[in-house]
Amino acid sequence: MSIRHRMAKRNDASNLTRQDWIRQGLQVLAKSGVEAVRVEPLAKLMGVTKGSFYWHFKNRGDLLEAVFQAWMERQTYGIIEQVEELGGDATNKLLYLFELAVQDDGRVENAIRAWATHDAKITTLLAQVDQRRLDYTQDLFVQIGFAPAEALVRARMVYYALVGEFTIGTRSDQAERLAEIRLQHAILTQPT
Repeated sequence: MSIRHRMAKRNDASNLTRQDWIRQGLQVLAKSGVEAVRVEPLAKLMGVTKGSFYWHFKNRGDLLEAVFQAWMERQTYGIIEQVEELGGDATNKLLYLFELAVQDDGRVENAIRAWATHDAKITTLLAQVDQRRLDYTQDLFVQIGFAPAEALVRARMVYYALVGEFTIGTRSDQAERLAEIRLQHAILTQPT
């Protein structure tokens, strides 16, 4: 390897951020599961040495925690924030929430749910994510005018349907998914 090539590689490695590692970790998690999220293979994919990794993380566990946190921030709190920024009434917020949810392909969600089957800490954290998502969705149904118990049932129906669709992987046609989620919204927001 020439000096120029080694210097270029070193400069590329020094430009990598913690976020670059997390992003790569999420991609590998989505494609191959949590067991594939390992330091050496990630470094190879990114074209750097393992030393670059240890500049940003203590160990693999630290990376895995950061990967989970990044997913949770983006797919739970980030979505809630986007919906709240929309403003308007709860019916419009709920529709936007549904639309945002079906834009995800569910690969990372599925990988995290699979990870949770053999990691008690992730099981606990995932239960908290599920509860936060359900609480937010239920609150929107309450704001529309449904009693808390009925709002919870409606929130569960749509949430479980979305998680189930991710698990089964029924459709990839985005227009079809949007049309169906809009129909679900119309059905679920109608008073009984």
